[in-house]
Amino acid sequence: MLKPLNDYVVLSFEKEEEKTKSGIILSTEEKNNQSFGVVVAVGPKVDNLKTNDKVIYQTYSGTKTKVDGKEYLLIKQEHILAIYE
Repeated sequence: MLKPLNDYVVLSFEKEEEKTKSGIILSTEEKNNQSFGVVVAVGPKVDNLKTNDKVIYQTYSGTKTKVDGKEYLLIKQEHILAIYE
């Protein structure tokens, strides 16, 4: 498990639907610009975020890493723009 330091947050990516309910296949272009994630862990200096929060973050922010075959994003709290429900 990743344990972030200082004001860093670990995000996992929300799985996007590949097809609509009616069976239309979605374009892969939108997947490349994904900026939604789920908080997996927070550093000790992080305020206002907790595990399992769904967030929107700045595109092209943070560092991607793979642990046990799953991809995560390590990002500073200041690059997270909003929590959504």
